[in-house]
Amino acid sequence: MFVVDDVTLRPVAFVRGGRREPTDDGWGSETCRIELVPPFDRRSLAGLDEFSHVDVVFVFHLVDEASVVTDARRPRGRADWPEVGIFAQRGRVRPNRIGVSTCEIESVDDDVIVVRGLDAIDGTPVLDIKPHMSGFHPRSAITEPGWASEIMAEYW
Repeated sequence: MFVVDDVTLRPVAFVRGGRREPTDDGWGSETCRIELVPPFDRRSLAGLDEFSHVDVVFVFHLVDEASVVTDARRPRGRADWPEVGIFAQRGRVRPNRIGVSTCEIESVDDDVIVVRGLDAIDGTPVLDIKPHMSGFHPRSAITEPGWASEIMAEYW
């Protein structure tokens, strides 16, 4: 449970299976289950099986508060990449430790979604699940620095 002002955030599900340790690359072939917790059930997932992808909002629950970065750092500590602010990167040592991933839906059965490419580990609390809709893609060209393309080359 997380309390922000007067809003309480509770996990709607937990990641089960897949990796047990957070590592940086090779997430594309990872398959895991997202298992809902009460009061959410199969009715909460009705119609989700018509989508190919889902956006998952989760908590990097194993990140120690002391390791959170609030200013700038070099992504993955690499000296050949520039020092950039924490909000210009997607590392797990971020304020509030919230992650967001778009992953492929393998199946939806009862109160479980099986997904591929979710970069979260076994036991990760899931705060929200949203169908990925093409209408929410950027409506203009995406630009990014070279280091960002490099970091993603082996990520999936």
